[in-house]
Amino acid sequence: MNLPSAPSIVIMGCFDTKAAVFSRLREQILATGENVFCINAGIMGTTDRFPVDMEAEIVAEYGGVSLEKLRKKNDRGLALEVMAKGLKKILSTFSKRKKLKGVIAMGGGGGTFLALSGMQGLPLGLPKLCISTLATKDVSSLVGLKDIVLIPSVVDVAELNSIIVPIIDQAAAAIVAMGKVKVTPLKKVKGIIAISMFGNTTECVNECTRVLQEQGYEVMAFHANGLGGKAMEALIREGVFDGVMDLTTTELADELCGGILSAGPERLNAAVEINLPLVLAPGCLDMVNFGSKSSVPEKYKDRLFYQWAPDVTLMRTNEAENRELAIQIAKKLNKSRDKSKITVITPLNGFSQLDAPGNIFFDKKCTVAFENALSGHLDPKIATTTIAANINEQAFARAAVEQLLGILERVKP
Repeated sequence: MNLPSAPSIVIMGCFDTKAAVFSRLREQILATGENVFCINAGIMGTTDRFPVDMEAEIVAEYGGVSLEKLRKKNDRGLALEVMAKGLKKILSTFSKRKKLKGVIAMGGGGGTFLALSGMQGLPLGLPKLCISTLATKDVSSLVGLKDIVLIPSVVDVAELNSIIVPIIDQAAAAIVAMGKVKVTPLKKVKGIIAISMFGNTTECVNECTRVLQEQGYEVMAFHANGLGGKAMEALIREGVFDGVMDLTTTELADELCGGILSAGPERLNAAVEINLPLVLAPGCLDMVNFGSKSSVPEKYKDRLFYQWAPDVTLMRTNEAENRELAIQIAKKLNKSRDKSKITVITPLNGFSQLDAPGNIFFDKKCTVAFENALSGHLDPKIATTTIAANINEQAFARAAVEQLLGILERVKP
């Protein structure tokens, strides 16, 4: 593989159809004194307007299919898939070899797919920018969990004009500036802890964070809104954390009941699979999230609801659902190879702010249903404890932190 000779800003895109705009982008970056490495992902040809450092033949090869075959098949979808795969492998290699200062791309539908897919192999913190005709559309599935900056092109990314030129020039300045930022590390900490939170568990998470910080730990909170849970799971797998306080497992309830904030069936798997110290609580399992009241499925029309916001309707989970959620949690945790690293802590006076005594969702029967099902299905090698408090009371937060610190102390090298 032809690597950049020095750490560079990579420009990637389809040079067969958009050479003029990429030439402008390249000139603007070079004018700052930065090194540039250009990768062509256009399968129909290249350009002579500027030097291309890696041609489409190489990208296709890393994608697993020769460029000749892609041209013969004349299948645009297949071509995009193969070239995106190749870009991801190439950029990942550049990053691992410390040859990247940043990556910038431009495109319409196909170019945006190539750019965002290719950037998926890059670590968080490495500058990633894309000028796109789709920047104002929902491209969340392509952005995924990466810190990619999208800039609307306003007009099509085709030829140079008085609208696209300043956008290109500003994007060039942005990627250069981003690449120059020196990340100042925080003061040395004992470890990094992931913690899940929701509006209804904020007091608990704030207290846990305060105590952990006092003990010398850095805490990263993830909003349990589907995307937040997925981000936490992904970063757990990347080895970012030393422990997890999964205190807001509400995304499991949305997955079970068809709510809008599900993190998918893989939620809760990462920490178990890599044997990370884990303290888990049934935070906000008393609720499922829907949009406006009119969006709630007809089958739930007779249930108890709370209007959290005009566009957020919370549905109280019932005993059967709490029982099923406990069973699902037990099955996931039982797969752990080192069950001594896990503790489940249950607040007996409610799983959320709304589930506190006297509040609209408080239902002791649901709490009991959860606890009984958990006890009946969880491997006895996994520690459990109950606290006669609501999840947002200080006593619960401190007990949860104490459990995690105990595990960390036992497993430290």
